[in-house]
Amino acid sequence: MKKTMKISGMMCGHCEARVKKTLEAIPFVESAQVDHTKGLAVVELKDAPKDADEILKESVVAQGYEVTEVA
Repeated sequence: MKKTMKISGMMCGHCEARVKKTLEAIPFVESAQVDHTKGLAVVELKDAPKDADEILKESVVAQGYEVTEVA
């Protein structure tokens, strides 16, 4: 399953790497592609729980970024 997250507050490649590392640390995340210029993260999930969207959002918000949408 693939999820696209709209994230604001990422300004550079370091921000991008931080969000990618955070998302990929979640057990049900197989991979994450993050683009700070577009403000997007595309996350590939496997065996995700029902509350996956909330878990993804909370993990990124905890790093200091704002998640405006998970679809």
